[in-house]
Amino acid sequence: MIQSMIKEGKIVPSEVTVKLLQKAMLSSDNDKFLIDGFPRNEENRSAFELITGIRPEFILFFECSEKEMEKRVLGRNEGRIDDNIETIKKRFKVFIDSGLPVLKHYDSLGKLRKINGDRMKEEVFESVRPLFTAFAKKD
Repeated sequence: MIQSMIKEGKIVPSEVTVKLLQKAMLSSDNDKFLIDGFPRNEENRSAFELITGIRPEFILFFECSEKEMEKRVLGRNEGRIDDNIETIKKRFKVFIDSGLPVLKHYDSLGKLRKINGDRMKEEVFESVRPLFTAFAKKD
């Protein structure tokens, strides 16, 4: 079911995703986590916070043009079933419709960190590094 939904560019039901994340987090020895690509919509966000009781320290958002995103996803050669132009375009539209409200929510809480993702990888990395360095020093 999950693979079929991913191939169609759709979002997996929040409860399924959150329970998978929670299981992985609980079985880990770590107390800090970087969750890539989640939450993708308001339902994901509220389900994650309700089920896990966790409120993110911050949300990292890479601002990137659709053209650059297509180039990078198609060039990553990971053999994923969702790495094709049709699915990429669907994912971008889904993000605009569903993801932007999540970003606005976290921005209103002062938890959104935006990084210009259209630059070279090394430049992007150097912009991200201080966010995690500062986060690690809080403990």
